[in-house]
Amino acid sequence: MNNKQKTVCFSGHRILHEPKEVVEKSLEIAIRQCISEGAEIFMTGGALGVDTIAAWTVIRLRKEFPEIRLVLALPCPSVEQTLKWSDSQKEEYQKILDLADEVKVLSDKYTDSCMLDRNRHMIESSGTLIYYLRTERGGTSYTVRYAKKQAIKLIAI
Repeated sequence: MNNKQKTVCFSGHRILHEPKEVVEKSLEIAIRQCISEGAEIFMTGGALGVDTIAAWTVIRLRKEFPEIRLVLALPCPSVEQTLKWSDSQKEEYQKILDLADEVKVLSDKYTDSCMLDRNRHMIESSGTLIYYLRTERGGTSYTVRYAKKQAIKLIAI
């Protein structure tokens, strides 16, 4: 199994349509399924919502599965990504950065396309996409369509 086959990425909305606990449990089930199939690298884009929940779920599961790694694929430098976030959101983000096994910053500055570029990078680096999609517009919808074109495994939660 190569690194791409061992890598799982996440995509999902920043605003949840179900209670956080429901999304968390669905993510955990999907992540456990991937681990049982040989996945070791879990990549998230560092955004609010599903990305944050996925990161914390992987961090928690590392205690049980020490072979798994959390990789953050950031679209631009942290200070630009979090510019409009609350102080508590920025604090939580920093904790995740500190606990990640690897942090990749994909652009040296914010651009109009850096979020989509980050999503494409994650798909092109992964064998599986776990996604939370409740509306057919926006970045997650684009990412799922792109993943289908790339013929990687899709797991909807």
